[in-house]
Amino acid sequence: MNRRHLLQSVAALTGARSLSAFGEVPRIVLGQSAPFSGPSQDLGDQFKAGAMLVFDAVNQRGGVHGRHIELRSLDDGDDPERCAANTRRLIEDGAQALFGYVGTRTTLAAVPVLTAAKVPLVAPLTGADALHAPFNRYLFHIRASYNDEAAEIVKQLTSVGSRRVAVFFQNDAYGQADLEALSSALKLHDLTPVSQGMVERHSDNIIAPLHAVMAGKPDCIVQMAAHKSCAAFIRGARRTGYRGAFYSFSFVDSQALATDLHKDAGGVVVSQVVPFPFHGLTPLAGTTSSTPRPRRRR
Repeated sequence: MNRRHLLQSVAALTGARSLSAFGEVPRIVLGQSAPFSGPSQDLGDQFKAGAMLVFDAVNQRGGVHGRHIELRSLDDGDDPERCAANTRRLIEDGAQALFGYVGTRTTLAAVPVLTAAKVPLVAPLTGADALHAPFNRYLFHIRASYNDEAAEIVKQLTSVGSRRVAVFFQNDAYGQADLEALSSALKLHDLTPVSQGMVERHSDNIIAPLHAVMAGKPDCIVQMAAHKSCAAFIRGARRTGYRGAFYSFSFVDSQALATDLHKDAGGVVVSQVVPFPFHGLTPLAGTTSSTPRPRRRR
């Protein structure tokens, strides 16, 4: 099942729940708490925009069993307490399901609230293992975990001969989740980080972690932080003469990172979670490109 079909199925399920639990209602109400302000705003805006493409298309075709999908979105500014408060408000205001939460810390803060209310959360934008285990029947994941991303990052960096791997991570639940995932993936290749540096969330004060990381003389550096911290770290490392590669997990917001880095973006690799590229039912993923023809020499 691809992502579009899953979102439509979830909408259908919530529609059925609205019939059985709330009687006849004219719409299916989904609640979202995400960062629509602050350093992570781009992630929230992009996630909502992508979801609305699907929901609008469904609504234009008549909705789900005649009921239109309504997405109610609240800004949490990437703050866990605001996210928990938003979750209570959304449930109290009649959200039949929650959808599209963004971030590890914020989603973890919302889980006790939605679990107690027995309201499902679909498609949180986080791959943290803490949200996969122990199993929670009210959480529905549609993306790969950070363990999966870490495995692919390590597979890539070892394939090009890198063995001395350093780590730059932020001091929060997201950074810790990625650090644990990467350490486990490295262990399968008999590797451990040669050095590591820690930064506070969204901080560009990278002097201390930069010195700590460079002390290990790494071949490459894996980053687990928001784009502002990653961009500052990469620029700082390049100024020291470092020419190795940088790898980042998908949550970094690759577009914002590329915009911030501009000419310093060379050698930066970002893992991405995308629809299965060989699935013929997804038009965009199913398209193939021809091999460019070589230019004639003149």
